[in-house]
Amino acid sequence: MEVVALVSGGKDSCFAMMRCLDYGHKVVALANLIPLDDGVDELDSYMYQTVGHQIVVSYAKCMGLPLFRRRIRGSTRDQGLKYNVTAGDEVEDMFALLSEVKRQIPSISAVSSGAIASDYQRLRVESVCSRLGLVSLAYLWKQDQTLLLEEMIRRGIVAITVKVAALGLKPSSHLGKELAELKCHLLQMNESYGINVCGEGGEYETLTLDCPLFCNARIILDDYEVILHSADSIASVGILHPRAFHLEHKPDSSDTIGDGSVTQDISSCVYEVDEVITCTDEEKHTLNPAVDACTNKDLCISKTGKNLRSISCWIQDRSRDLEGLKEDLIAVLSGIDNQLQEEGLGWVNVLYVHLYISNMKEFGLANEVYVSFITEKKCYLGVPSRSTIELPLVQVGLGKAYVEVLVSDELKKRVLHVQSISCWAPSCIGPYSQATLYGEILYMAGQLGLDPPTMKLCPGGATAELELALQNSEAVANAFSCSIYSSAIHFLVYCSAQLTSDEKDEVEQTLQSSYITRLDCSKTGLYPTVLYVFAPDLPKGARVEIKPILYVPTNDDGVATREMETGMTQPAPSQAWSAQYSDLHDSCCQIHTIDGRICSAVVSVTSDIASKICSTAGQLYHTEDNLKAMARFCAFQIVKILGDNKFSWDSITMLRFYYSVENSVAADAMSRAFSEAFTELAEDNSSLRTDESPCYNIVPVSAKMRLLACCYNDPEMQIDPDTVYPIRPDCRLDAPKTRFKPRAGLTLSPKRWKLLHNEEGVLDIAGVIKRVQRGGIHPTIKGEVWEFLLGCYDPKSTTEQRNQLRQQRRLEYEKLKTKCREMDTTVGSGRVITMPVITEDGQPIADPNADGGARPSSVGSEQQTTGAPLPKEVIQWKLTLHQIGLDVNRTDRVLVYYESQENLARLWDILSVYSWVDKDIGYCQGMSDLCSPISIILEHEADAFWCFERLMHRVRRNFQSTSTSIGVRAQLTTLSTIMKSVDPKLHEHLENLDGGEYLFAFRMLMVLFRREFSFVDTMYLWELMWSMEYNPNLFSMLESDTGTSKATTMDESVLRQCGKFERKNLQADKKDEEIPLSVFVVASVLEARNKKLLGEAKGLDDVVKILNEITGSLDAKKACREALQIHEKYLNTVKA
Repeated sequence: MEVVALVSGGKDSCFAMMRCLDYGHKVVALANLIPLDDGVDELDSYMYQTVGHQIVVSYAKCMGLPLFRRRIRGSTRDQGLKYNVTAGDEVEDMFALLSEVKRQIPSISAVSSGAIASDYQRLRVESVCSRLGLVSLAYLWKQDQTLLLEEMIRRGIVAITVKVAALGLKPSSHLGKELAELKCHLLQMNESYGINVCGEGGEYETLTLDCPLFCNARIILDDYEVILHSADSIASVGILHPRAFHLEHKPDSSDTIGDGSVTQDISSCVYEVDEVITCTDEEKHTLNPAVDACTNKDLCISKTGKNLRSISCWIQDRSRDLEGLKEDLIAVLSGIDNQLQEEGLGWVNVLYVHLYISNMKEFGLANEVYVSFITEKKCYLGVPSRSTIELPLVQVGLGKAYVEVLVSDELKKRVLHVQSISCWAPSCIGPYSQATLYGEILYMAGQLGLDPPTMKLCPGGATAELELALQNSEAVANAFSCSIYSSAIHFLVYCSAQLTSDEKDEVEQTLQSSYITRLDCSKTGLYPTVLYVFAPDLPKGARVEIKPILYVPTNDDGVATREMETGMTQPAPSQAWSAQYSDLHDSCCQIHTIDGRICSAVVSVTSDIASKICSTAGQLYHTEDNLKAMARFCAFQIVKILGDNKFSWDSITMLRFYYSVENSVAADAMSRAFSEAFTELAEDNSSLRTDESPCYNIVPVSAKMRLLACCYNDPEMQIDPDTVYPIRPDCRLDAPKTRFKPRAGLTLSPKRWKLLHNEEGVLDIAGVIKRVQRGGIHPTIKGEVWEFLLGCYDPKSTTEQRNQLRQQRRLEYEKLKTKCREMDTTVGSGRVITMPVITEDGQPIADPNADGGARPSSVGSEQQTTGAPLPKEVIQWKLTLHQIGLDVNRTDRVLVYYESQENLARLWDILSVYSWVDKDIGYCQGMSDLCSPISIILEHEADAFWCFERLMHRVRRNFQSTSTSIGVRAQLTTLSTIMKSVDPKLHEHLENLDGGEYLFAFRMLMVLFRREFSFVDTMYLWELMWSMEYNPNLFSMLESDTGTSKATTMDESVLRQCGKFERKNLQADKKDEEIPLSVFVVASVLEARNKKLLGEAKGLDDVVKILNEITGSLDAKKACREALQIHEKYLNTVKA
């Protein structure tokens, strides 16, 4: 955009211009307001800095831009925080100034200002911009002042103090000093006295003499005078009055000046604005809604509650002979307007608006209609917050617009409405606010994944949008001194219906990793309720929109969130309903209550629940009786929730029933079902009125909602993994912290695991893979799930078939173990060998702790009997036993589990038997790290052995070594190729550091990140990778030892059962490359440390140090998600 910059001469307005350039805007003019009298340095104004105004006129020449100036004729007449257009106010001088700039340069569309923390200044600039149809740019708004000060100095702003008025700042010592000189002193004063380091509290003002924008010349102050305004001994006030200055030509300037200086005759670049502007506060409306707009429409109204309630209006049009969105929205808004007037209220009483439209492409038209009803003048306490989505209204026989408003009888609310584009949070230039606080509840506008300074959707898809939307929500919450991580009571997550199934899962996973795991429930005591709703389209084509509701306790009892009524009747369900539906209550409800004052509840009627409460399971949504049954079930749950939490019907402020249009049910049919259910309910609840407007809304959506059932509703999910795999007390401080926590609705739970088997025990492996990819595996079922993920069993097998195979394997393991015991009796004895037991020529080694001779307990029975020389393969095996023992004694010693000698011996036995079975590999360091988790989670030693054997099928190439090559070297070479392809800059940097062979990643690949994650998080990472790599033919591939997949890219049934990573490989026909996901995970770790590696790594030691710092700080889910993104990028690069 082309921008006019408001300049006062201070550092902030100059740096704000620099930020405008950073974000692609073009500053084409300057605007400055000065005192009416040239001899006056400072005005008594909260709005304008005028000290140093004599020099600001030089900015035109320094920057080569026109400067528009106006003398301030007004004064501070409207002192309220929110500005109302007032004749004679100093703000009207800004309006006059910018009006003239816009008249002379019509291409200007934005105004830049240097506001950092002052709502008073920001709101007035926004008011003027709104009246002129300009955009306010405030790129310093809400930024950390210490960081701002440092960046201003670093980027070359040379500014001096021209006013001081704070404790610790003395006119005699600090006036005329450059910012760079004062920086340390300002930081010290901030720590000592709490002053604002950028002077936002009026502590000091500055004058910029040079900056990168001054392309032609810099200002040289030749002489000045210090004027003392107040000699207060604590905080004296003084200003600097410039007496003489000149401009010094810059060598690179295109403006040639012969003597190296610039004269002060620069009037040709300066425009004086003296026009008298007629003050007006009239709001322009593009539409004139007719009073009778709704007379020809079949309007429906719903209402809830009493003092705080929702009012909704929609068009019930079964004929579908619809007019346009404009006509329908006018009718619906008129219906709400009439209802408000009937109740003696107005739009100023509205706290929040849900705007549903049938076509997001007509969003602009909807806004035009909206502003004709909801205006700043009508909403003089602040416009309501709003959420807008597209809904399939027409498909179910509704009109093209549907509006729900939250209304309060009391005019007591706090509204945050920032219209300026900034780096803080997305602006709300339209007629709605970021958030509205009423009582103790903060209602936040729908937040998109918009990059605040550019107001563009961030790249990276739905998950990136969700993460940024959460950041934006947190910024808004912080403005009310709260946080979404400690104050949220409900989250409504709108998702575009265009999301694929995988993207929907990733959105839930991201909310899990970016939000749920960071929750601090110390204030509310519970997790917030979370509901996913799928809509055909969202504003700006966004993939995700989130709408938080927060609990913000205050000491002001003027507005009670809930007033308990004397003699209040609590609703109660009938005995028949209770008997039928009570058992299903816990499985379908999320409930969040706070101290009996607030209750947020979500009830989810899944297909499973519907089949239990409906009479005709095959036609769940196509019979009237089934619809009534589901409506009764919902009504019962509402009654139970209200009664259990001691609320009445009048306590309800919002009640919505979402249903999917996939089920082809008309809105009027659904409405009749609920109407009859509530009529039945009223027979036992006299306080429920059914002869008036309904107290609920029926809202059609694109797809079935997804309910995030949080941990507090599922006892299984309350388990702490660290209690299952406890750390020794003396090691807790040094052990990496566990990040993984089981999450209901995401983690594969014991209950879900059982349901995924049919009566014969055949496993729905697609359901398992999907759930594991979303949230890992519950600790109590890890072992049996790992057996499938690693290919020990075929998911198509029955329970009986698996039991037979398990028994065969246990017998086979016992034979192998017996054979090993014959070669060395320590096997199976409960002991561990940690000293060599044999020489390379096969002679037993004496035990130094024994009385003499060889170790009788360690000599094989065959050698004891015959004394014959041992075969070479036996000697080789026995030579490894002590190395296994040494490694076993070092493995996972922070765990309480390995305080037991029996458990140490069990791990040693498994590794010893394996080293005999796999003679090509034997035993190598690192295997104990891979085997340990398996030995712990599988109760039977034989089962653990075969599970480890299957894991080794995946990684054994890493342990195959020759005299010239280490096995894992092949994966390191592949890693180098991947990095060169996806991040050539980082790859080149690492090559320059002699790290092009990527040996620093050796450990990550060799032991699969055992050193980078906690014990629990390692298992979580492994199961994520295995599930993403899963191929349903894995069992048959391993049994036949072909190592090749029978799947083809055309076999859709197989593809659906594959993990995300495997599916991509099969679709891209890259299966033969067999690059494991772990290599891409390493690449994601490197990418996550990209900036640090490029900026700080000066040698390989630095690379190793930076990568060592990640221990315990990595997020397994995020690492895998980013690995998949790198994998896709790599596939596209290779394909290209």
